[in-house]
Amino acid sequence: MGEQSQPQPQPQPHPVPHPLSPSPPTSAASTPAVSASTTLAAASASRPKKKQRSSDSSASKKPSLALSVRGRPLSADGEVAAAIRYLRVADPSLAAVIDSHEPPAFHCPHRPFHSLVRSILYQQLAFKAAASVYSRFIALLGGEPGVLPDAVLALTVDQLRHIGVSPRKASYLHDLARKYVTGILSDASIVSMDDRSLASMLTMVNGIGNWSVHMFMIFSLARPDVLPSADLGVRKGVQMLYGLEDVPRPSQMEKLCEQWRPYRSVAAWYMWRLMEAKNTSATMPVMPPALPAPGEAFMLQQEQQQQQQQHQQHQHQQHQHQEQHQPTPIQMIDPVQMLPGLG
Repeated sequence: MGEQSQPQPQPQPHPVPHPLSPSPPTSAASTPAVSASTTLAAASASRPKKKQRSSDSSASKKPSLALSVRGRPLSADGEVAAAIRYLRVADPSLAAVIDSHEPPAFHCPHRPFHSLVRSILYQQLAFKAAASVYSRFIALLGGEPGVLPDAVLALTVDQLRHIGVSPRKASYLHDLARKYVTGILSDASIVSMDDRSLASMLTMVNGIGNWSVHMFMIFSLARPDVLPSADLGVRKGVQMLYGLEDVPRPSQMEKLCEQWRPYRSVAAWYMWRLMEAKNTSATMPVMPPALPAPGEAFMLQQEQQQQQQQHQQHQHQQHQHQEQHQPTPIQMIDPVQMLPGLG
């Protein structure tokens, strides 16, 4: 009954008004001196908590802009402009690069299957040669609407060789089409997958490695937060942007580019532009949809990545054939034939 009136908190309003009120429910009646010391300790303990809350709330204001738009494709109206505004604030070093180039456009007219087929056809070829092979491939199928899994799977190796597609690339095209026909992959599932799941599924296709998946995510699906950390062009761009002595390793890229989240795809695009502007004074050509610009170092990195991917896949396939006691003379020769291309 004596505790309900609580006369003790009233004579002590001056030292600490807020922390004293919750502390004396039980000990105030028996040991008032101890209660004063404990309440003062409670007051000092409670003060830093309030500071932590204020710092947390200020920190949460930074990513709020990113969280509100995260996941929207860059092809959505206003998304590239939002990304540029965000990157200007997040990385002032990038602002000068943004001012020096026109904003990117991420609009792909092709379905995912079509874009993946095109990516395979362009592998290890100079841009003009790849464009010529692609045009003959489209003509063989009767136009772009004919680029369908069943139609690609029906093409023979001889038909593809006749238009300039190597037997190895023909096997890649058939493997991709077969995974579509059997239902392992579909355009709908590709669009709905998160980045990690999509990379895991696409690298199951022969001839498609991590670099190809990153390019597909950025230029075909317009995913906003893809960092091609192994790409030589992006790594050189980061070196130029921050004045680094050496080209950063792929393992260093995540930390160096953390401030670009959730728009690392757009920042990577500007790294390609920065690298190209340093290497050539000519105006960069306008690229067709779904493909990045073919800078010289950019194409070298593409070839190196694909060579590594194909060599690993060849070794895996060779082990499988050896277990089945089937001779594979063409596959044994191909890696040797590809070695001069590394230079």
